[in-house]
Amino acid sequence: MDEAAIRNEVLQALKSVAPEVEPERLRCDRPLREEVDLDSMDWLRFMASLHRRLGVSIPEEDYRRLDRIDVLVDYLRRRLA
Repeated sequence: MDEAAIRNEVLQALKSVAPEVEPERLRCDRPLREEVDLDSMDWLRFMASLHRRLGVSIPEEDYRRLDRIDVLVDYLRRRLA
């Protein structure tokens, strides 16, 4: 799966948790949880949605470092390789 497809899956998963999100307005240089105002339960639902969509297990200890869209997309690309 290429980077654009992974990014699309990430944005779709995000919209499933936060339907008000406008992907074109997200800034990749800001922490995602601040940008979208996700609480801890929303974040868990987002991670679970990514797991279902991509079949990638994301260990809980990795959640903290997956704070930006670009970082998350790169992480998922490497896990899918």
